[in-house]
Amino acid sequence: MKKSKVYFIKEITPENIIKAYEAVGKKLEGNVAVKMHSGEKGNKNYLRPEFVKDVINYVHGTVVECNTAYEGARNSTEKHR
Repeated sequence: MKKSKVYFIKEITPENIIKAYEAVGKKLEGNVAVKMHSGEKGNKNYLRPEFVKDVINYVHGTVVECNTAYEGARNSTEKHR
């Protein structure tokens, strides 16, 4: 069985996220959906928009993320935006 490659970023910065994407060695073309889970503001693992903005622009992507089924800051499109 072939083992998967794992790419690790010790320091999460917009520049390092682009470097990780480039390390994969594949160029995305056409309509690119960027599926991500941002977490919720105030949580320890919340992924702030400024961390992913550059890589989304780099691949000419569109963010694809769904609302949550539980009460909170992401349970409706209006609140999620």
